[in-house]
Amino acid sequence: MSERIRTLGLAKEYRSGSEFLRVLKDVTLTVRAGEMVAVVGASGVGKSTLLHLLGALDRPTGGYVFLDGEDLFARGDRDLDRIRSERIGFVFQMYNLLREFSALENAALPALIQRRPMAVATEAAEAALREMGLAERLHHRPGELSGGEQQRVAIARALVARPSILLADEPTGNLDAKASEAIFDLFLRLQAERGLTIVVVTHNERLARKAERLYRLVDGRTLEE
Repeated sequence: MSERIRTLGLAKEYRSGSEFLRVLKDVTLTVRAGEMVAVVGASGVGKSTLLHLLGALDRPTGGYVFLDGEDLFARGDRDLDRIRSERIGFVFQMYNLLREFSALENAALPALIQRRPMAVATEAAEAALREMGLAERLHHRPGELSGGEQQRVAIARALVARPSILLADEPTGNLDAKASEAIFDLFLRLQAERGLTIVVVTHNERLARKAERLYRLVDGRTLEE
């Protein structure tokens, strides 16, 4: 199985006044194509920062991220925008759905950003929502959906552009135990059926152990368990 993501000596620091806060110091991990990997750690340890670097939402201050063997941050901003749009899907804890839009409209957004025709974007969004078990919720707005349903809309939105990588940041943080279990089982199904490469960061170690491999983030470094 080939490597889809690899980091080497990855570091990230932020400036706070006259001082620098180093969040990540020396993160080295690998994620193979078609594999589901979980990253666990205490709150504030840098899990979200790591995911943002893997998805090119932010640039590191040191080290490397390799995507399919290529140095991700050797590319310019325009290329990074294209990679995020075409190859990486994001799922966030707070869902990040537009409240005034229906589930169908929310899910269609990535395809519209890619300038696909409205009919094509809508068809892709409807198919993704049906795959998430939301065939009866297409025209409901987020406020009319449960937390678990909103997260499924967010996952459908992440899948509309047919990415090869799915990055999920605390995707069950706002869900009860039953809904959390269902979301992780959904990730496992997507991995098995679509061959998706999935990286999930979470504080829930019990659910994290459903993944094929687990990394623990401690003091800015990763330890594989």
